[in-house]
Amino acid sequence: MIRFTPLSATGPKQAAVLLLAVLLMLYGSVPRFAAASGNQLPSLGDASSSLVSPEMERRIGEAFLKQLHASVPISDDLLLQAFVEKEMSALMQHSELTDGLQSVLVVNRPDINAFAAPGGIIGINSGLFIYAQDFEEYSSVVAHEMAHISQRHFARGLAAQKAATLPTLVGMVAAILVGAAGGSDAALAAMSTAQAAGQSKRLRFSREREQEADRIGINTMQRAGLNPDAMARMFERMQRAYRFSSRLPEFLLTHPISESRITDARDQARDGFAVSRAVAKPPEPQNSLYRMMQARVQLHFENSPVNGIRLYQKRYDDNPKDWVTGYGLAKAFSLGGQHEQAVELVRSIVNDIPSPIFATLALAEILIDAELYVEANELLTEQLLINPDNHPLDMMLARGLTAQNQHAEAVIIFAKQSKLRPLDTVVWFNLAEIAGLAGDITQVHLARAEYFYLHGALQRAIQHLEYAQRLARGKNQQLVAKLGQRIQDLRTAIRMQKS
Repeated sequence: MIRFTPLSATGPKQAAVLLLAVLLMLYGSVPRFAAASGNQLPSLGDASSSLVSPEMERRIGEAFLKQLHASVPISDDLLLQAFVEKEMSALMQHSELTDGLQSVLVVNRPDINAFAAPGGIIGINSGLFIYAQDFEEYSSVVAHEMAHISQRHFARGLAAQKAATLPTLVGMVAAILVGAAGGSDAALAAMSTAQAAGQSKRLRFSREREQEADRIGINTMQRAGLNPDAMARMFERMQRAYRFSSRLPEFLLTHPISESRITDARDQARDGFAVSRAVAKPPEPQNSLYRMMQARVQLHFENSPVNGIRLYQKRYDDNPKDWVTGYGLAKAFSLGGQHEQAVELVRSIVNDIPSPIFATLALAEILIDAELYVEANELLTEQLLINPDNHPLDMMLARGLTAQNQHAEAVIIFAKQSKLRPLDTVVWFNLAEIAGLAGDITQVHLARAEYFYLHGALQRAIQHLEYAQRLARGKNQQLVAKLGQRIQDLRTAIRMQKS
């Protein structure tokens, strides 16, 4: 089996190189800064657009995405990723976003964090599912992050610093990198030095942007038919949880919560509550599916399978009619190797899961873990006839095929998904792994090249492209030429970073 190790967290040198690359894109605009004009936030389309255009935001977002991939562990939970993407897409229809999101990330960490980055990038820690008690509280955080993007707060933050020097820009961009990636204490300390000058003014703008994101996020909640008071509830819960903590989570470092902010959110929710008065409780089926995701996250971060079984056995005994606790216990049994009990229990509740796709995924996953491959594959194939090319269904089928040593068939699925989701590092990682098992060494190097490219490791990407080029020489000249052009493009990108 051919394996490769994912990139670990970047060190200070790599982070500095990326930061310099981002600043070089901005630096051409620095001499054109004009004097600051008061404390009013610039309106959309004026200074913010001339300083950082939407296209520039997209380019910064691409560089930022590579830094995130290299800095934080990305979740490979198919059901969790599918839920986040599905509900984010639904909420986006009620937001002020005019363009689609470039990327949606789920970070595999138990602490609470959520972030938005220029160019349409939203990420959440899986730990958000532990802290947000229901679907509406979770949605309030997502709606807030969408507002940061729709209002172009990154560009407007730079426009507010028209009189800034280059060190100030270093601090601002570093703040985004550190805050979103969940950076270290050392990085925060270094950043604070660069941001010392004019800190109170930047803080004032930051607070105004946070308040604006709250307001627009609450409007999004109202339009989506969700209880707008959920945002204030979420803020209060976090404030109580960390009131006496000496170490705040990343979310509270980048989204400071005050009593006045909670009051403002509650007042706005009360003013618009007539619109949402019919909403007496979190909506179904979203909330039950949300609780299903909560169960997966809680069990993922449990210290041992025994603890997970004990936790969900008690909940199931207390409420055996609740399908979510039944699913949680079935999943706990599966993780603990008690596959017969897991299969029996999940079969008893699968018809209660209010989504054919999530019901299929839930049952198929436990069947695969129980080595009931034929039944799992038939179940997934039947659902794929109704939902062709569905990402989580395809990936689960490929997982089942891999478990049966049908590696060539699994490679076909991963290769198809790599074309549908070219920015998905989990897909490229799996494609490289399973192509190695299938003996397709050219495909191994092609997939590795894309994986390392998405992590910003351009030199390593070039190495694998060169390996693939040598293997294809004399067999596929069209591929050789295509790879040659890609290698040249990456070398050009490296030279631009060094110039």
